[in-house]
Amino acid sequence: MAHLDTREKLAILADAAKYDASCASSGTSKRSSEGGKGIGSTEGMGICHSYAPDGRCISLLKILLTNSCIFDCHYCINRRSSNVRRARFTVDEVVKLTLAFYRRNYIEGLFLSSGIIGTSDYTMEQLVRVAKTLREDHDFRGYIHLKTIPDADPELLEQAGLYADRLSINIELPTESGLAKLAPEKNGIRIRGAMTGLKIAIDDNKDARKHYRSAPKFAPAGQSTQMIVGADGADDSAIMGTAQSLYGRFQMRRVYYSAFSPIPDASAVLPLVSPPLIREHRLYQADWLMRFYGFGIGEVQAATDDGNLPLDIDPKTAWALKNRSQFPVDINRAPREMLLRVPGLGVKTVNAILRVRRQRALRLDDVGRLTRGIEKLRPWLIAADWRPVALAERGDLRATLVKPARAQLELFA
Repeated sequence: MAHLDTREKLAILADAAKYDASCASSGTSKRSSEGGKGIGSTEGMGICHSYAPDGRCISLLKILLTNSCIFDCHYCINRRSSNVRRARFTVDEVVKLTLAFYRRNYIEGLFLSSGIIGTSDYTMEQLVRVAKTLREDHDFRGYIHLKTIPDADPELLEQAGLYADRLSINIELPTESGLAKLAPEKNGIRIRGAMTGLKIAIDDNKDARKHYRSAPKFAPAGQSTQMIVGADGADDSAIMGTAQSLYGRFQMRRVYYSAFSPIPDASAVLPLVSPPLIREHRLYQADWLMRFYGFGIGEVQAATDDGNLPLDIDPKTAWALKNRSQFPVDINRAPREMLLRVPGLGVKTVNAILRVRRQRALRLDDVGRLTRGIEKLRPWLIAADWRPVALAERGDLRATLVKPARAQLELFA
């Protein structure tokens, strides 16, 4: 590996990290510091911008420790056989970069991942050393997210959780067959075993802190994971089924979806083109229906066409069109769970409707003041002064709804 200065390494290893989508810092709070003199913040502006579920813009220094790797996963640009320029940071270089960027108010924390160098244990030791040095030697109180390695010794993962706010282990692909085909050196059973270990450690720590407030925090922002979309033949129904299983079994804070991007000198087993980015967007929308809108996995899967979510309309609208008999919904009488199924109504708007209707009956204009896009809502709602044509008689409804969606499609083209 040729000698590179820090700036050259940063250019290579920041670019190599862009394929990892799981870098949001939601669900954490500023760590306490003895004397209140620690440095670092979980608020601010910076280099890698992500958005938390509450809408906060967060900024992280997002890099790899190295893009060298002993594995040869077909879909990975950093695989062993890939013809890319290699670089590697030392632990001290990552620490100094993190502190320098923070002091310049560029970042609020660090997202650190790595290719596998030497062994899984050695690589995990290096990642833990970065976080430990920042916390203990420099009293860094900002956000730290470590991408952990499922094959590493469980004791190393436990150490990582003492210094990092969030830990993540990538599930990689939505099906076991896809993983066996595209990443034969990785093992789905070991990946899920490591996720189980993290869940148990997080749960045990929560119980300990209920009884002993002085107990150290363990990964207080939980664990997350990422799936690659479009590299194998898994359809959206299978992807969402895997996501639901991950949320249920491991209490994931987030499952991230990353559209496969063709890479140089790609393997013949990979598709020649990437899936449309709108597909990734639709998966996130479906994910939110399950997490925040009370949709079951069966309902989300029922919104698909031949296993895939439609690209021209959002998943909630797709579900509603297939369940027209449940609409229109009376805005003044319907329970919360049904209001959440109305296309165009978000959680905040539904909560506002429930508050206002305790005082008086809502008219259509009242709903318009609580939300945006009243035209989209008209076919689905009954208000004090409004009753639409029965949806069963609206043969043109989908075509009408698709027109405004085309502008959104163009954004992802």
